Amino acid sequence: MIRNEEFSLTLQFDYSNTPNRMKRIAIFASGNGSNAENIIRYFRQFPSDGKVVLVVCNRAGAGVIDRAHRLGVESHVMTRDEINDPEMMLPLMDEFGVDVVVLAGFLLMVPGFLIERYHDRMVNVHPSLLPKYGGKGMYGRYVHEAVVAAGDKESGITIHLVSEQCDEGRIIFQASVPVLPTDTPADVESKIHDLERLHFPRVIHETFCMEK
Repeated sequence: MIRNEEFSLTLQFDYSNTPNRMKRIAIFASGNGSNAENIIRYFRQFPSDGKVVLVVCNRAGAGVIDRAHRLGVESHVMTRDEINDPEMMLPLMDEFGVDVVVLAGFLLMVPGFLIERYHDRMVNVHPSLLPKYGGKGMYGRYVHEAVVAAGDKESGITIHLVSEQCDEGRIIFQASVPVLPTDTPADVESKIHDLERLHFPRVIHETFCMEK
């Protein structure tokens, strides 16, 4: 455990036996795409380690599509049925040579065949300190409202591998921030976004893209 005045963190998973070559990353996102843009920009500092090659989105008109376009990353908008169809999804992953899948604000359940294909190579960031405030319906503002309503003194992020059980994959990393008695859900949300920007790209890099 490492602590400082702003946050605490725990690194819990060692991704081993990874060959030292550039990893090709696909980001699945549903919304504005601030995390996706942050990850894309981060890996441009480490071009020999990783590169975001594809953004998959389930919502036409989502902000992440414009961000991907501005940054020169190809995006595909797909319906729920298309994402759940292995005959559509797996050839797309193969076309882009995807090694690692990152869920960054992706609001659909990932189909089992994709989780199986990317076993231990699919990662999600959740806006709470799991196992608290995880599971179906616990995302975004709903989590922060629950934290404030419960009077919790801290909240944070959990970066975890994806399993078929929602928010129950193996935890890689957690970081926390204090929640003040005067904090609103919007205040907590802002603090959580700061943690995501600070940690999510680096943890992806260290977990999947660096030789052990």
